Amino acid sequence: PVWRYTENPIIDRSFVKDANSIFNSAVVPFKGKFAGVFRVEYGDRVPFLHRGFSDDGLKWEIDPEPIKFIGFTDKQDYGYDPRLIELEGKIYITWCNGIGWEPTIGVAWTEDFETFHQMENAFLPCNRNGVLFPRKINGEYKMLSRPSDNGMTHFGNIYISSSSDLVYWGKSRLVMGVEDGGCFHSVYILFAKIV
Repeated sequence: PVWRYTENPIIDRSFVKDANSIFNSAVVPFKGKFAGVFRVEYGDRVPFLHRGFSDDGLKWEIDPEPIKFIGFTDKQDYGYDPRLIELEGKIYITWCNGIGWEPTIGVAWTEDFETFHQMENAFLPCNRNGVLFPRKINGEYKMLSRPSDNGMTHFGNIYISSSSDLVYWGKSRLVMGVEDGGCFHSVYILFAKIV
């Protein structure tokens, strides 16, 4: 059985001055403690990614300034829904990255939670909610994603894509659609079976 922690929410908007809300955290064990990336929104409701640290996973210090990624030149209009995984000695971040106010999947890595190296976006807009697998499968990196173009694809369909280098992605295949009934719940079952 799983019980809801009675002190929820662990993190509220008071952790960052002038924040309207803080949520969608992505947390990993880091140097015997915890590190995370958080979605922080301000009064204009535009979200950005902030890093945070905790000794115990319950009491957090969240940086007041958004993460500054290096190695990517496009202006980022927003960032939300971060995911973190450890892969081949680095911590990789995937998130919904707003370029030109359209969502795509950003990919970056860090080794120390001080410097964040942004790679090329994984997919064309409109795509979001990228989940990178924590190991290669048959020699390839894998990522689940959910297109979000409000018209051309069914909102909620989930695809799996492959890459040999974490830069060029393809071989995209539908793994679960809205007609399957409850794809968001089922994707975790699928992910658990594959990993």
